[in-house]
Amino acid sequence: MADSIIVRVTHRYNVPAEKVFDAWMTPAQAGRFLFATRTGNILHCEIDPQIGGHFTVTDRRPDADGYESFFDAQHRGTYVEISRPHRLVFDYSVEPFFDQTTRVTIDVVPMGPHISELVLTHDLGDNDDARANEARTRQGWTSMLQQLDKVLTARSWGLGFKTPGNA
Repeated sequence: MADSIIVRVTHRYNVPAEKVFDAWMTPAQAGRFLFATRTGNILHCEIDPQIGGHFTVTDRRPDADGYESFFDAQHRGTYVEISRPHRLVFDYSVEPFFDQTTRVTIDVVPMGPHISELVLTHDLGDNDDARANEARTRQGWTSMLQQLDKVLTARSWGLGFKTPGNA
């Protein structure tokens, strides 16, 4: 029996663990980083944040043929464990690329009052697809976690009004 291919990536954020965790469960935020690619366009992000609940993120991507054609990738998951703000586990699949479901575990570790580290572990299985896609999967998750950092730390530029807490 072959060993399962495990992809593990980490990223440190300058925000509390709750904020990192909640971004994965809030469609408005998740749609800005989850499965977003440089050339794709997130069309739809639906999240039912409960154990047994599902998520679907539809990503329209250019076709590899180089012409002006596109296809929709359906990223789907079923939540297996939700323990806010520390752990999120879901079974994951991507249509039309893979017909196999894999397991993703996200651990958010508080490192201080406003610092947290996310450890994402993706068990790809032990088949030829897993071996062929290990590097691409690692790069994809790394890019998503970097994009999440931008989403979490984006500053909204207001009109200069001061609130009592930031005067």
